Amino acid sequence: MSEEPRKTERAPAPVRRTDIPADTILIGKKPIMAYATAVMMHYNTGAKKLSLKARGRAISTAVDVAEVVNNRFFQGGLSKHVNLGTEIVGDGQDARNVSTIEIILERLK
Repeated sequence: MSEEPRKTERAPAPVRRTDIPADTILIGKKPIMAYATAVMMHYNTGAKKLSLKARGRAISTAVDVAEVVNNRFFQGGLSKHVNLGTEIVGDGQDARNVSTIEIILERLK
């Protein structure tokens, strides 16, 4: 009995850090202040605009980061634009909708 080689499905290629724009921070499971520090480091380089992106449960963390940075560090000196969306994740029976958010923070000064 000879065995046939197994067909393996390839997982989608992981997103590389080089594929993410420099003015974008992806929000995940880290503490809020870790992301707030990253935002402040970005603005200390002289940048005027930044995008926070999150999906699913991380959406509330992204909102918290935007509010902490705006209220604590800039005393209301940031303008915020919010884009909401939905992505379909998975294939076939495993397909499901995942909510997304993009918060664009722009320095007013």
